[in-house]
Amino acid sequence: MLTIETLKEENYDLLIIKGEIDASNSVLLDEKMQEMKNTGSKSILVDGNGLEYISSAGLGVFMSYLEDFQEEEISLKIFALSPRVFEVFKILGLDQLIDIYETKEAALEA
Repeated sequence: MLTIETLKEENYDLLIIKGEIDASNSVLLDEKMQEMKNTGSKSILVDGNGLEYISSAGLGVFMSYLEDFQEEEISLKIFALSPRVFEVFKILGLDQLIDIYETKEAALEA
């Protein structure tokens, strides 16, 4: 089961992911990312603490927004990934393209 919650904070939007992202539900992540892009947010933080698994389809969603976010100067930061999920990002080289931090505090300070 996947739940994705969005919160609007003063200086950033927060995306809280809980559960598993795979091909069957990655469209939900895509919809939330599109929503945040359309609301004019300039800083998006993704809380990966509750993310138990992500497939290539889920990673593809993040990848599909990288260029758009760069063009529109939207900052995307992910924090609190489990070692297992972080390894998936690392294997595909996404840790080189997306800023990933251990804690929310570290992401906010960067």
